[in-house]
Amino acid sequence: MNISFVMLKSALRRMRPWTAAAAAALVTAVAGVASAHVTVWPQQSSPGAFEKYTVRVPTEKAVPTVKIALNVPDGVAVEDLQPVPGWSHQMQKTNGRVTTLVWQATGPGIQPGEFQEFSFTAKNPSQPADLSWKAYQYYQDGSVVEWTGPKGTQTPASVTVIAAGGSAEPSAGAPASQSASAATAGGTSTAPGWVLWTALGLSAVSLILSLTAALRRR
Repeated sequence: MNISFVMLKSALRRMRPWTAAAAAALVTAVAGVASAHVTVWPQQSSPGAFEKYTVRVPTEKAVPTVKIALNVPDGVAVEDLQPVPGWSHQMQKTNGRVTTLVWQATGPGIQPGEFQEFSFTAKNPSQPADLSWKAYQYYQDGSVVEWTGPKGTQTPASVTVIAAGGSAEPSAGAPASQSASAATAGGTSTAPGWVLWTALGLSAVSLILSLTAALRRR
């Protein structure tokens, strides 16, 4: 558990029951939305490097995910894909270059509350760039979520920054739990900045409520 969420828990314990319940519900809902994106790892790498990329796909709906399509950014040369049990894969090409990767479920797919990872190797562009990975998530009910928006939107495309001295991310092939452990082992928080400010705000509200209660008792 990272530092920000520890602060949130501490603040919630000091608040009145009804206030804590409402705040906990809000934090849980927002944190769930913030963390349930389709992402491509690593999010930093070096120019010209042969990289192992991993697409991490969580299922947010009450029905399984049955297909994933990933557009390959310009300048990226896909080499090969790692087989995933229960899934078929396809590399779609344009003028001899792989432009789209598709994974199709041959079994039950990714169930609600679960995630799956799909890995492939590719050569990075020789020059620094921001690679925008546009992904399309297909659900069993026929709905499609397009992870193609800019950063800060509800459905952002995952971005890998190609720069000299890059690749400071956890191993692309590591499960999400291991990546989270690696991030917190160094004492840093992986939560976005708004979580820390939310924790501080809740602590301030808790302090005010406590002082008010004390004055009333006097």
